[in-house]
Amino acid sequence: MVPVPVAVAAAAAGSDGPTARLLLIAPHGSYRTAPFLEAAAAQGVEVLIASQSRHSLVSAGARGLHVDFADSENAVRLLLEEARHHPFTAVIGTDDSSTELASQVCQAMGLRHNAAEAVRVARRKDLARARLAQSGVPVPWHRRVDLERPLAPQLDGIPYPCVLKPVALAASRGVIRADDPQGLRKALTRIGAIIQDAPNREERCYVLVEQFIPGSEVAVEGLLTDGRLQVLAVFDKPDPLDGPFFEETYYVTPSRLSAAVQNLLRQRLDEACRAYGLREGPVHAECRVNEQGIWILEVAARTIGGLCGRLLRFGTGRSLEQLVLDHALGNVTDIRSQEGSAGVLMIPIPQAGILRRVEGVLAASRVPFIEDVVIDVREGYELVPLPEGSNYLGFIFARAPGPAAAEAALRAAHACLNVVVAPLWKGSVTG
Repeated sequence: MVPVPVAVAAAAAGSDGPTARLLLIAPHGSYRTAPFLEAAAAQGVEVLIASQSRHSLVSAGARGLHVDFADSENAVRLLLEEARHHPFTAVIGTDDSSTELASQVCQAMGLRHNAAEAVRVARRKDLARARLAQSGVPVPWHRRVDLERPLAPQLDGIPYPCVLKPVALAASRGVIRADDPQGLRKALTRIGAIIQDAPNREERCYVLVEQFIPGSEVAVEGLLTDGRLQVLAVFDKPDPLDGPFFEETYYVTPSRLSAAVQNLLRQRLDEACRAYGLREGPVHAECRVNEQGIWILEVAARTIGGLCGRLLRFGTGRSLEQLVLDHALGNVTDIRSQEGSAGVLMIPIPQAGILRRVEGVLAASRVPFIEDVVIDVREGYELVPLPEGSNYLGFIFARAPGPAAAEAALRAAHACLNVVVAPLWKGSVTG
């Protein structure tokens, strides 16, 4: 569940002169839709949302457009037809499933954009690994496995431990560590079931297998302008992420890595963006840091996931989404670092079943430095943990004088929560 499961558009307040118009291409239920609508409203920008869902849960006066993301040719044609009647000033794709379509529309309209091929490479983990290797950026040993071909010859020589990943899913969905050949085959079977409904054959059949990279993990939020990368924030992930699954939990900024390591991190991210061909707009990167250096896990041509963008407030009073919108509109924004520290916990789903209630929310919200506790899943809905699941139970947000205090507040608030889950029996009816 998300706060605004949007399928259509919302319009911001207008002015006497021409109003800037944003095309926001967003999958149904995207966490990022509401923040972009708020950013547009704050700047008086009219918005049209193109989505795959046919139904709107926003106000009756809102407009929108239904498109099929899997049929990009017709989707582009439909969106350009809309633009001919009511031109767009900017186009933003909110999620991995919509960024490539957004780049195609931008190219056709002559708007600032990344090449569609660059966005595709960034979205596809197998293509990204190959491109990094071709460009001389360090990558772990990796191999693409085709589930429709005999597995035995493809699995020969794989080093352990290894990590298996669907080539086109996000939020750690389907990512599994295997420590031996038996675990590898079990993981392939499990991932095969997860990706069976992917929109095209390659995404249904290919699995990336790569050597496990030990070390600490960080996330980086950046903004590209004409190929120049500006790092907006570096997040530490203080929990060890060693598997067998890789659920996102704590993000804390600013990073406690040394200035020297953060400079190397910026350099490596810049190398990856150039290798992919990304030149414009937001990037969200995941990296591992160890004694061998900085390792790129992924660089996505979009903003940070979930509601985590709420952490980023800049000295100019702009939100992350406002900065991205400014960039898309061609506005120049003075970006100054925020003061203090911030952190978020993506509340883990403790077990599969039916959510009965979450106890202790008020107590968690009263922990010093806690800013907000958001439970996204309604009572009576099914909880699906990783690796099959794709949603978070909710989020806890903290702001504190330093990163250690922010992390401690999040952990204390999480300890207040008791998630009550009932078994899901065969034949049960959910939400």
